Amino acid sequence: MNARLRRLYADYQQLRDDFAGHPYIDVEPLYGNPPEAYQITYRVRGLALNARTNRPVVRTEHRAKIYLHRDYPRQKPKCVLETPIFHPNFGAYICIDDYWAAGETLSDIIIQIGQMIQYQSYNPKSPLNPVAARWAIQNEHVFPIGKAELYQPEIDIELVSQVGGGEHIEEEIDIELI
Repeated sequence: MNARLRRLYADYQQLRDDFAGHPYIDVEPLYGNPPEAYQITYRVRGLALNARTNRPVVRTEHRAKIYLHRDYPRQKPKCVLETPIFHPNFGAYICIDDYWAAGETLSDIIIQIGQMIQYQSYNPKSPLNPVAARWAIQNEHVFPIGKAELYQPEIDIELVSQVGGGEHIEEEIDIELI
């Protein structure tokens, strides 16, 4: 099996593990075995431009597609948002240049796009949408638009140990799942 196929299989497994039951993100493979394209649904607050008033309004569901072309992972995946958005770094494609390296995981890119949608992360100095970039600079006091934490939370596990004559000692330990 070549390196690209190994990477595609590893990405697929990691996406299944990372996003199963995720409260804000659904990941659906579209085609290929292993998948070479995914549809991502984000249920987070972002902005879209109201065509009637030409003003930004809150939108709470966004759909993106990620295509893993033949040069992936040497080159970044092609990421496209399919729902309307008003954001400096979204246009005909999603600008992930600031965040992409061949060692970057697909899960991290999906999280990064979700953070960008919420204006937790944006770059008005490298815009695909200059109007949104100017607006973002003038209105940065309203950011972030959404505050959803997209990385899965740590799980608190309570360990109960039994000592000698039936005594119980309880100790809480924070464990980060990796």
